[in-house]
Amino acid sequence: MEKTFGNFTFIETPIKGVYVIEVKKYGDNRGYFMETYQKENFDKAGLVFNFIQDNQSKSKKGVLRGLHYQKKFPQTKLVRVIEGEVYDVAVDLRKDSPTFGKYFGVVLSAEKGNQFLIPKGFAHGFYVLSETATFVYKVDEFYHPEDEGGFMWNDPEVGVKWPLDGEPVLSEKDKVQLLFDDSKGLF
Repeated sequence: MEKTFGNFTFIETPIKGVYVIEVKKYGDNRGYFMETYQKENFDKAGLVFNFIQDNQSKSKKGVLRGLHYQKKFPQTKLVRVIEGEVYDVAVDLRKDSPTFGKYFGVVLSAEKGNQFLIPKGFAHGFYVLSETATFVYKVDEFYHPEDEGGFMWNDPEVGVKWPLDGEPVLSEKDKVQLLFDDSKGLF
């Protein structure tokens, strides 16, 4: 189901609470303009959050970050790419959800300007498809390093079908994450 409010089209995914958001761009020979967030329109769509921080990262092709979450201080994330392209994934960790353990993935790109809304109770990760990608996101809870959790990007129980081009580039932390089974029952 799709809902349009203002310059935003909110597209429900098969996982309740997770949305792909298409944004209208206004362009001419000078370039373009687009809104990336407008509280009133998000509220009308039923996506009422108090975003308190913006984050940005830049990664090279083949980098895979994830799958991460916070245990006691979970975050809702509104993510987008302002340079390049990534494959972005949300994994449902809500124990009472009919889609528990399922994932949804979407290609986000600067060219499209699309966004991904990931509510609390999900693990999140992305894989860089372009030569480089700059990834930005809003969160509704501060990051607490001691609260971070995660599981292996290639966990067989979850079975994310990453569009890999060779071996992914991982952080030391992501090379030794636990299995999905260790993340059950958190939310």
